[in-house]
Amino acid sequence: MNRKNRFMPLWLAVSVVIGIFIGSFFANRFSGNRLSIINSGSNKLNDLLHIVDDQYVDTVNVNDLVEKAVPTILSELDPHSVYISQKDVQQANDDLKGSFFGVGIEFTIRKDTIHVQNVISNGPSERAGLLAGDKIVEIDGQPFVGKDVTNEEAMHRLKGDKDTKVKIGVVRGKEKQIRRYTVIRGEIPMKSVTATYMLDSHTGYIKIKNFGDKTYPELLIALARLGQEGLENLVIDLRGNTGGYLGSAVQMANEFLSRGKLIVYTEGRHSPRQEYRSDGRGSYQHIPLVVLIDEGSASASEIFAGAIQDNDRGTIIGRRSFGKGLVQQPISLHDGSMIRLTIARYYSPSGRCIQKPYTSGADRSYEEDLINRYQHGEFFSQDSIKHEGPEYHTSNGRVVYGGGGITPDIFVAEDTADVTSYYKEASMSGLILQFAYEYVDDNRQQLSTYTTKKALLAYLKKLNIVELFAQYADKNGLKRRNLMIQKSHALLERYINSRLIYNVLDEQAWTEYLNDDDPAIRETLRVFKAGESFPKPSESAAKESKQKVAYDYKATHVRFGAMKKCQLQQKRMSAIT
Repeated sequence: MNRKNRFMPLWLAVSVVIGIFIGSFFANRFSGNRLSIINSGSNKLNDLLHIVDDQYVDTVNVNDLVEKAVPTILSELDPHSVYISQKDVQQANDDLKGSFFGVGIEFTIRKDTIHVQNVISNGPSERAGLLAGDKIVEIDGQPFVGKDVTNEEAMHRLKGDKDTKVKIGVVRGKEKQIRRYTVIRGEIPMKSVTATYMLDSHTGYIKIKNFGDKTYPELLIALARLGQEGLENLVIDLRGNTGGYLGSAVQMANEFLSRGKLIVYTEGRHSPRQEYRSDGRGSYQHIPLVVLIDEGSASASEIFAGAIQDNDRGTIIGRRSFGKGLVQQPISLHDGSMIRLTIARYYSPSGRCIQKPYTSGADRSYEEDLINRYQHGEFFSQDSIKHEGPEYHTSNGRVVYGGGGITPDIFVAEDTADVTSYYKEASMSGLILQFAYEYVDDNRQQLSTYTTKKALLAYLKKLNIVELFAQYADKNGLKRRNLMIQKSHALLERYINSRLIYNVLDEQAWTEYLNDDDPAIRETLRVFKAGESFPKPSESAAKESKQKVAYDYKATHVRFGAMKKCQLQQKRMSAIT
């Protein structure tokens, strides 16, 4: 017994060596040396980092090198595989979670200082005593002004765990003394549905900002509210909606489709085809439906629009969508950072992948695609749309295209008739946003007395707001151009008023104001009035359908004649016998 125990370590060692040898053999034999390739590549990177750390002329922070290298490696794969650093993970997740823990303010940064633009009703800051217009100059007893004030740093300091305290020092109005408040952080909702109202006595409107955790329940609440106000037709506005969770888009589409309809399917090299179909439980399967999209509608927005279009469930109105058909999976790394890795493509029910073309690596043409579309004239003319993908067909046989976004059923051009270089510079430079905020800040007491869009607009119409802006812009670097101001007067007034309404009231009022003279909304109402929201089959499909009906009719008569002949023969036989 002792003798056997003495040789036991030797036998174990031999067994381990044999196991390693066999494992290595089969790994190389069946994986095509893939494991050795990965190992050699990672070893080379490790060797390089060690050499730089040991021998480079200056001191190097190796961790910083890795932080810069990882995004570069991922960028070589596709435009949407990305690296998110540890400090940015929370913000990236909060955008779609539907809520976060913070102080409950909307702010903007002006002249290196945080300005409170809005205070969330019944939120932590309102309960503590903060007001819109306050300037935050201290956080937790430390000055917070100057070059260190960025959106990222402000959110980092103001967000935190639930029920934790943060001390905020503010300057109010023209006061010189700092007011200090202790705010207890709480849950702050981030709504996906940002506007819900009736466009007319029959037509409901829902604006969806993104697809997050709570988008579907928010949609149901909005639909229930509209149902109480006489909802008969529905428009869902996805313009500018950059997407979010695939699951939320599937849930939403399910509400409008009959049982068994394909909504979307995904497929990748290591991701077998997965189909998402409607279960027939949706409460709005027959309501006339229009979906609004534009070049800012991407990802989950395109899943929803594609499902509605390919199933001929509703009419898509607007301009061609962005064209993002890649599915990302979040993968956490050991240090708390994260990558979002593309693992599959998604396909609409007709089988089209709407991902626009790209090349691996830093693809400048991909990043500049929307600019190129604009310059090519696509925003102004449907004939300028380039369909680079193959043709597919909807349930009714209508032709749709893959390889570059969702092309709407009805095109609505961007109105540029009165656009001038002055208007472009005023809007793109941020001067209109800056003017609107400062005007509200200087006249907050007066403006706060107007609590509805109608009342506020009546007041604004009494002001020569474009002239006030022109004077402000001239003092801030945008030279006055009277002829251009006159030509773009209506556009300038609309943009300035919209920002004033947003700052004084809320996003709902802002959306309602912009929709009042929106050509896409006008076209939507026309479609509903004409009863054209349910797409009709194409002429060729209708012809094929008629031919099929005729063929089936003829075949039925042939079968019926054969059956009668057989019955007569049976009758004769029974009579003879």
